[in-house]
Amino acid sequence: MNSYYLTLVFKTELEEGKRKALLDSISKKVSGTDGKIVKEDLWGVRTLAYPIKRKTSGYYAHYEISADPKDIKDLDKTLRVEEDVLRYLLIRVKG
Repeated sequence: MNSYYLTLVFKTELEEGKRKALLDSISKKVSGTDGKIVKEDLWGVRTLAYPIKRKTSGYYAHYEISADPKDIKDLDKTLRVEEDVLRYLLIRVKG
């Protein structure tokens, strides 16, 4: 099991229900086998430093995750094709 940080930026026009469903699906993917979400921190809507896909603001969410690298690869593939995610950063934490 490795530790990871995951920061997501969603489109702001995404409905609250759909955003919650997307966050729940990410949580289920992480905790699929033995993984767990250590900490969840929803930062809310913030202004972006530069436009991304012609958007000037985004909804931020940050997770601290403990999971198997195989599950993280599947999560990375899912986030890569998700249209409602403007950007994401998934990094492994040494320790």
